[in-house]
Amino acid sequence: MTFVRVGGVPHHVTVEGSGPVCVLSAGLGLSWFDWDPVVPLLAPHRTVVRFDRPGHGLSAPAAAPSTAEGEAHRIAGLLDALGLPGPVTVVGHSIAGFHAEAFARLHPDRTAALVLVDSSVEEHPRPGRTTAVARLLGAVLCAAGVPAALGPAVRRAAVRHSAVRHDPAPADLVRRVYRTSRVLRGTLLENARYGDVAAGLLALRDRHPLPPGLPVTVLAAPDGSARWERRQRALARRLGARYEAAVPSGHLVMLDRPDTVALAVLHPGQEAA
Repeated sequence: MTFVRVGGVPHHVTVEGSGPVCVLSAGLGLSWFDWDPVVPLLAPHRTVVRFDRPGHGLSAPAAAPSTAEGEAHRIAGLLDALGLPGPVTVVGHSIAGFHAEAFARLHPDRTAALVLVDSSVEEHPRPGRTTAVARLLGAVLCAAGVPAALGPAVRRAAVRHSAVRHDPAPADLVRRVYRTSRVLRGTLLENARYGDVAAGLLALRDRHPLPPGLPVTVLAAPDGSARWERRQRALARRLGARYEAAVPSGHLVMLDRPDTVALAVLHPGQEAA
């Protein structure tokens, strides 16, 4: 188990495999082990870096509220700490799609490809709750013992909405992570910053174009929602990306269709065989 400091905060990170580097960043409230089904498919061909953002997984709490620029620089700082300068394929799931795209825009010389896995999309973002409200809510819930009592059960319920219908993560790791007040607080704080991070990314799009010719893939899980598919296709058009639908799959594409995620990483911007 490895921890590196980025911005003064200890970050839990795993590095496996060999070859060109890819960085995997999961969605809100998820952990490094949520990429477990994908890693064996990538490790023979890629150096696979997984990390927990502050307040997620095993990483320490955040030192400052998240921003689009800050999350992009976090990925760069993590690679610096590991001695992996790049260029890298950066993969962002859900809210981490914002972070991955921001990295590609702010660190174009370090980006080999961009893969967005059922990424969050906000055409007209609104600021969320203040971090003060999120901190107060977290304090109340933690004082009531909610993480220890319900944390793992809430995690399992969320995963049951995926196509696999069960949580493949080791039960001991789920308990270790989701029974903690740290992870509940971290998830609430990141969620409170969702609208601000989305707005920050829109501002970056105006000032920092993606590198010319960068392979970009929008891998979406429409799951029967025509509106979600339209929004994902619109995102692909805006980024000049290849669009692919992961079917059948729920939002946790890395659990439902690890093969499709792996192919998107190994052959970015190309049609699946």
